[in-house]
This record gives sequence, C-alpha cells and structure tokens, in this order.
Amino acid sequence: LVAIPAIMLSIVGLLFALHPWVAYVFLAASLVYYAQLRSMAFFVTMALGTVALVAAVHALGTRVLPISAAVFVVAWIFQFIGHKIEGRKPSFFEDIQYLWVGPLFVLSRIFQRLGLRW
Repeated sequence: LVAIPAIMLSIVGLLFALHPWVAYVFLAASLVYYAQLRSMAFFVTMALGTVALVAAVHALGTRVLPISAAVFVVAWIFQFIGHKIEGRKPSFFEDIQYLWVGPLFVLSRIFQRLGLRW
C-alpha cells in the first residue's frame, strides 16, 4: 500500500520538473477521472490530497527531479517485490489504466479500515 502512492507522487514530481503546468494538467485529468468513479466524499478526499501533493512538490524546489526519480525507482522496486511475494504479476501489465486506478485502491482500503463509507 506504500508503493502505489509513492509512484504517483514521483510521477507528479517528474512531470513538475518538466514544467509545473504539465503536472497540473495531469492532476486535473486525474481528478476528473476520479470524480467519475466514486462518490463526492471520495472526490473531495482526492482533491485535498492533490492540494497536499502540489504543496509537497513545490516545497522540494530544485530538488524535485532527483528526489522524484529516486522515489520512482525505489517505489517500483518495492512494487515488484510485493508482487513477487504475492505470487501475482502487476495488473498494469494487462491494462495501463490500472496505474491510474491504483491510488483509488489504496484510498478505498484506508476508508475501509477507518470504517468510512465512500
């Protein structure tokens, strides 16, 4: 449950390193996609998470590229280790859309553990 959010954070950081607006467009498209899939409470949670993510990326300043690249590589290593332990191949090999859905899966697990309906 840690690698998926780290991968998304690093992708946003890498896009931000290209140009901030590239990251903003990606995040806006993600929020539109997420809004179509879940309830308003879920969307609001994702929107607040997005604001926190943008703040974190801005706080990295000029270190955003090397830190994002390192997080990206390490998170993928942990993702593949986790799938090896589970004995399953990553679902994104079947459909790239699963990379976008991954953060929703993590958030839904958190909501379930907190006893929140979404």
